[in-house]
Amino acid sequence: MLSVKARSSRLQAATLTSIGEEGRPEQVESKLTQSIFAGAFADGERLPSESELSRLLGVSLVTVREALFALRVKGLIETRRGRGGGSFVRAGLKESEYHTVRVLMGMPRVQLADLGLHYEMISASCAELACERAAEFELDVIAEILAQARNSPRPIWRRQITDVQMELASLSQSVRLTYEHVKVQTLFTPLLALQDADEKARFETHANLEAQLQAIRVGSSAEARKVVREGIRESTRWLISFRAELVADPSEENIRLLLSSRNTRSESGRGGQ
Repeated sequence: MLSVKARSSRLQAATLTSIGEEGRPEQVESKLTQSIFAGAFADGERLPSESELSRLLGVSLVTVREALFALRVKGLIETRRGRGGGSFVRAGLKESEYHTVRVLMGMPRVQLADLGLHYEMISASCAELACERAAEFELDVIAEILAQARNSPRPIWRRQITDVQMELASLSQSVRLTYEHVKVQTLFTPLLALQDADEKARFETHANLEAQLQAIRVGSSAEARKVVREGIRESTRWLISFRAELVADPSEENIRLLLSSRNTRSESGRGGQ
C-alpha cells in the first residue's frame, strides 16, 4: 500500500518493466519517453541511475546509455555530473500535452473507443472484487491520499489520482487483473491527463473516485461497477470529442492555439476559486 506521503512509485514501476536482454536502445528510449509523458516522472525529477535502469529494464548498460543520449538530444532530459548528479527530466506540461495530443490524433476513433472499453471492463472487475476483499485501513489510506489531491496543482493531481486508481485496482487482490490494469493504465493515463485543463472534468473524476471508494467501503459491488463504468465511459466520450475537434483542423497553429486557450481557461478558473 501507498503511504499518505508516497509519490508515484507504482506508476514508475508500471512504466519501467523489463524489456529483456534483446532490447534495443530505441526500445529503451521509447519506454522512457512513455514513462515521462505518462507522468511517472515530473519535470525536474531525477530518473533512476543507469545501473538501476539496466536492472529494471533487463538490458545492458551500453543500451541504457545510448537511449539516454537520444533523450538528451531530444531535450527530454539533462545530465548533471558530480554529487547529486544524474539524468533529470526536462519535459514540462506543455511538451507532455503536445506529445499526447499527437498520439491521440494518430489513434483511430475505433481504437480509442476499444481502449476505453478494455480499461472499463478491467477496472470494473477489480472494483467488484475489492468490495469483497478490501480492508478498512487500506480504504482509509486511499481516502486520505484522494483528499490531499483535491487542491494539488494539475501535474501533481494527475500523479496522485493515477496512484489512487492503481491502488484501488490492487485491492482486488488478483495478481492477473492488477497486472492487466497496470498495463492499460500506463496507456490511458497520458490521454486522461488531457482532461485536466477542464476543471469540470477534473471535478467529475475526483467525485467518481470518491463514489467508487464509498461503494467498495460498504461492499456494494453493483454500485462500484456502475460508478467505474460511468466514469470511464464519460472520459472516453470526452477524448473522442476532443480528438474530433483536433482532427477537424490538424494544423500546427490550431493545435498550439487550442492547447493554449484550454490552459488559459483552466488558470483563470483556478484563480477565481
